[in-house]
Amino acid sequence: MKVFNKPAAWTPFFAWMKGVTRDTLRADLIAGITGAVLVLPQGVAYAFIAGLPPEYGLYTAIVTAIVAALFGSSHHLISGPAAAISIVVMSVASAQSNGLGSEHYIATVLLITLLAGLIQLALGLLRLGRLINFISHTVVIGFTAGAAILIAASQLKHLSGIPVGSGNSFIAGLVSLVDGIGQLNLWSVGVGLTTLVVAITVRLLHRGLPHLLLGMLAASLVCYWIDGADKGIALVGALPGTLPGFSVPQLSLERMQVLTSGAFAVAMLGLIEAVSIARAIALRSRQQIDGNQEFIGQGLSNIVGSFFSCYAGSGSFTRSGANYDAGARTPMAAIFAAIILAVIIVVLPGLTAWLPLPAMAGAILLIAWNLIDFKHIGGIVRASRSETVILVVTLLATLLVELEFAIYIGVLTSLVSYLMRTSQPRVIAVAPLGQGERRRVRNVARYQLPQCPRLRIARLDGSLYYGSINHVQTTLRQLVAESDGLSHLIVNGKGVNFIDLAGMEFLCQESDYMAQRGITLVISSLKGTVRDELEQCGYSDRIDRPHLFETTEEAITFCADKMDRSPCEDCSHRVYRECPC
Repeated sequence: MKVFNKPAAWTPFFAWMKGVTRDTLRADLIAGITGAVLVLPQGVAYAFIAGLPPEYGLYTAIVTAIVAALFGSSHHLISGPAAAISIVVMSVASAQSNGLGSEHYIATVLLITLLAGLIQLALGLLRLGRLINFISHTVVIGFTAGAAILIAASQLKHLSGIPVGSGNSFIAGLVSLVDGIGQLNLWSVGVGLTTLVVAITVRLLHRGLPHLLLGMLAASLVCYWIDGADKGIALVGALPGTLPGFSVPQLSLERMQVLTSGAFAVAMLGLIEAVSIARAIALRSRQQIDGNQEFIGQGLSNIVGSFFSCYAGSGSFTRSGANYDAGARTPMAAIFAAIILAVIIVVLPGLTAWLPLPAMAGAILLIAWNLIDFKHIGGIVRASRSETVILVVTLLATLLVELEFAIYIGVLTSLVSYLMRTSQPRVIAVAPLGQGERRRVRNVARYQLPQCPRLRIARLDGSLYYGSINHVQTTLRQLVAESDGLSHLIVNGKGVNFIDLAGMEFLCQESDYMAQRGITLVISSLKGTVRDELEQCGYSDRIDRPHLFETTEEAITFCADKMDRSPCEDCSHRVYRECPC
C-alpha cells in the first residue's frame, strides 16, 4: 500500500515543527488560551449529551485533540468532543447497555471509540478518503438537524426538573414529559433560562467572549442565590481532579460484532465532520488539506483516546474557527489548549461543583439550536424537490429510528435519488439553428425549430448504462412512432460521459430494431473515451462502423446522401443545408 512507503504519513508533525518559532509559539499560546476557555463548558455539555460523567468530555478534549493535531494535516482543526457525534455514541451505546453513566455503559462507549478509530485508521491507510463523497451534504444537514432536535429533547427533563427515564425514544420521551407536567419545577426552568438569556445577550454584544461559560456562570450564581439545592435543582458536582489514567477497553469478539455497525456510523460521521471543517478553514488559511491524512489523524486520536477514558471525538467547527480567528499558526495551538485544560482540571476540580443541571441544559439547548443550518435547509427546499425529500427522510429517520441506521437511510435515499436521476437521461429533439458554414443544433421545443419528417436528430444527455437503457429505448421508440415517413435517425451522443456493456449492447440491438423498420440509426459526437470503449469491446463493428461519426455535421451529410430526395419536393421547410431548394 502506498501509505507504507510514505513515512510522512506517520510523522506529519515533523513538517510543521520545522516552522515553529518564538513568534508562532506566542500566537499559538494566545489561541490555546482561547480554545481552553471555549472547550471547558462544551466538554462538560457534550459529555452529558453522550450520557457520560463530565470529566470524560474534558479528557476527550485533551487526549484526542493532541493526537489529532500531531497526526492530522490541518494546522487549525481542533478535535475533541462534538455535539452530533456525542448523541450517536449515546444512541449506539445505550442500545447495548443499561443505565447512562454506569460502568458497563462507559466500557461500551470506550469499545465503540476504539472500533471507530480502527475503522478510520484503516480507511486512511487504504487511501479511501473519497468514501465520504458518497454521503451528500444534504444528508449531513438533515442528520445534524435531527440530531439537534434529539439533543434538545434530551435536555428538557433537566431544564424542567420533570423526572424522565433514560433510554426512551424521541416520541416516548416527549410523552413522558407531557405526562409529568404536574412536577414541573419553575425554579429549575428559571435557572436554565438564565443561561440562555445571558449567553445569547453576550453573543450578540461581542462574539469573541465565551458566551456559554458566562451564561452558565450567571446561572450558577442565580442558583446559589436562591439556594437551588433546597428547591430541587440538581447539580453537576465536582470533577475528580485527576488526569485520565491508562486502561484497556474491554474487548470481546461477541461485543465487537454487535457494536461494529454502530461504530462504523460513528467513524463515518466523525470523518465527515473533521474533513469538512478542515477544508472550510483551509479556504481561509490557503492550506492544502490531505483527506487521507486527516483520516489517519482522527483514527489514531480515537484509538489512543479509548485507552485514556475518552469517547469518540471529531472536529469542532466552533473551536476550529475560533482557533483560526485567534491567530493560531500551527497545531501547537491545539496542544496548548489541551495542556491548559489539563491544568484547570487538576488545579480547579471544584469548578463544576455548583453548576446546576438546568444551566447545563440551557447551554446545550443553545448548542442544539446552532447546529440546525436554517440557511442551507431553506436553500435546499427552494432549489430541489429531490434534495428536499432526502433532507426530510434523513431528518425523520434520525428522530424515529436508531441513529446509526438513520445515517445509512439518508445515504441510501441519496444514492437512490441519484440513480433515479441518472436512469432517466434526457432525450431531446434537436435541429440545426441557421444554415451557416458551421451548423449548430439546438433544442427544437425551446427555439421553435422546424423538423424534417424523414431525418430527425435526438440528443442524449446522460450516461448510457444498465439503469438508463430502458428509458432511452422507450423515448427513442416513441419518437420513431410519432414520426411518419422517418428514414434516418441521428443520435447525438455528445452528452454521454459513460457507457457500460449493457449500453453498448443496447446500441447494437437498437440499430437492428431500426433497420428492420426501414430506419437507419446513426450515432454522432461521442466523446473519445466512449468511442475507445466501444472499439476495445468490439462493439463499434457490430453497430456498423459507417454509422458512427465524430460530428453531427458528418452524420447529416451521410444521411442526406443516402436519402430518397423525391418526397422532399413538396416540403416547404429547408431544415438542412442539403435539402433541395
